[in-house]
Amino acid sequence: MSDAPKVDKETGVETTGHSWDGIEELNSPLPRWWLWTFYLTIIWAIGYTIAYPAWPMVRGATEGVLGWSTRANVAADIEEHEALNADLANALVAADLTTLETGSDLLRYATSRGQAVFIANCSQCHGSGAAGVQAAGYPNLLDDAWLWGGEIDQIAYTVRHGIRNETDPDARWSEMPAFADIFSREETEAVVEYVYSLTSDDHDAALAETGSTLFLDNCAACHGDNAMGNPDLGAPNLSDAIWLYGGDRDTLTETVMNSRFGVMPAWGLRISEADVRAVSAYVHSLGGGE
Repeated sequence: MSDAPKVDKETGVETTGHSWDGIEELNSPLPRWWLWTFYLTIIWAIGYTIAYPAWPMVRGATEGVLGWSTRANVAADIEEHEALNADLANALVAADLTTLETGSDLLRYATSRGQAVFIANCSQCHGSGAAGVQAAGYPNLLDDAWLWGGEIDQIAYTVRHGIRNETDPDARWSEMPAFADIFSREETEAVVEYVYSLTSDDHDAALAETGSTLFLDNCAACHGDNAMGNPDLGAPNLSDAIWLYGGDRDTLTETVMNSRFGVMPAWGLRISEADVRAVSAYVHSLGGGE
């Protein structure tokens, strides 16, 4: 057999030696313009990886000789935006939140900025519409049930210091005992039935009566004799049918036996004071609170 390339008689071009059903593949050269474009893209790619961040490393990417950074660009944009709104931000920090005038430029700025802060930092737990997630114990911020008070300055304190966290010494703090170590099973059922009876007509009156005595002896110190709660202690109102974890018998039993211990971060350690005040004004403007 000859190793000489076979030439197609019709075109005078060498073939690759591949044949399908008698049709042979021509070994046609690539167009010069295409080859030069391909070579230029290789040169451009090498230059790009040298000039700009490109290659992933263990703790980041190569920075590039030009020092270009999207993070730096964003930081510059944020700094420019903050400079444009510096007067309003400073006024918000200095203002008494309880005296912000309805319809004022400062309140409009606060609620607008606060909405952006809420979406970026709070919506993951409280939901984009601030309605909360009952099953997980994230409170609805649209109703009037506020564990620590719903006035705007009280909301700001809660946002600033958080709840039951270990990072801020001024965090809101309360702890319900786990009554599984205190009550018998029968006593737990009686207390649950009493609490359930506060918001439901479908209950065992005799069992609820027994539970009321246990409630007064063990629970009223925080929740009050009328079970309407105490915002100073973060004790919820049990008579309003608004439940953080649920008000059915099974959920109430879980709460009484093992207690609840929800934690909220201290946002004053993460965002600016202007952002704390802005998001407080936004949450208060949603219609809940006091």
